[in-house]
Amino acid sequence: MVVEENRRPIGQRSRGWAKWLTGVLVKSGVTPNFISFTSIIFAALAGACFYASGISSGGDRVMLLIGSALFCQLRLLANMMDGMVAVEAGKGGPDGPVWNELPDRFADIFVLVGAGYGVAATGMFDPTLGWAAAVAAVLTAYVREVVKSAGAPADFSGPMAKPHRMFWMTMAALISIFDPWIGANAAAILDWGYVANEPGKGVFIAFALWLVLLGSILTVFSRTWRGLKFLNAKR
Repeated sequence: MVVEENRRPIGQRSRGWAKWLTGVLVKSGVTPNFISFTSIIFAALAGACFYASGISSGGDRVMLLIGSALFCQLRLLANMMDGMVAVEAGKGGPDGPVWNELPDRFADIFVLVGAGYGVAATGMFDPTLGWAAAVAAVLTAYVREVVKSAGAPADFSGPMAKPHRMFWMTMAALISIFDPWIGANAAAILDWGYVANEPGKGVFIAFALWLVLLGSILTVFSRTWRGLKFLNAKR
């Protein structure tokens, strides 16, 4: 069961299509925990597509980038649907909070590390960039849970919360389709290295990883500060 006070505020929950899809899932008999598990699968597929796009070219690369964007969004959809089936449809169980949180951490790692290895394949950065972004992303959730366990409200704010991370990775994948035309100029402006015969390949994915890394670090500090402020005010 996903408890109300630990639910991320998502405006899409009130939309007709979301309620319709919730009804379809409930009638199918699928459990919220299984939906949570599928978010890991979608994230792993997104990460695999990001990596493969770094070692592919032409039409294959375009399809892989579209797949990366699609699977990032399916990961978010699964994250929303598990809570709706659990809470709105009353299908949650006592182990729900574990399934609600733990798959998200693996999902972040799969997406960001996969993208990092894809960028590394272009010669622009080494895989450390993806791993660093993944660690920072996981820390945002860790801080939220620590301050919540101390008595502060669950803080889902950004500037680089999960929906923001997936937004930037989705946009990077889609914009990267146009690397042959605009990527080289972007790489030159940023003074980043790139594959000689494919100038600018992966530059926007690399930019998104840096954005996620720095934004997640800022989110860690801002959530910590707000949590400490609330707890000290109670005292």
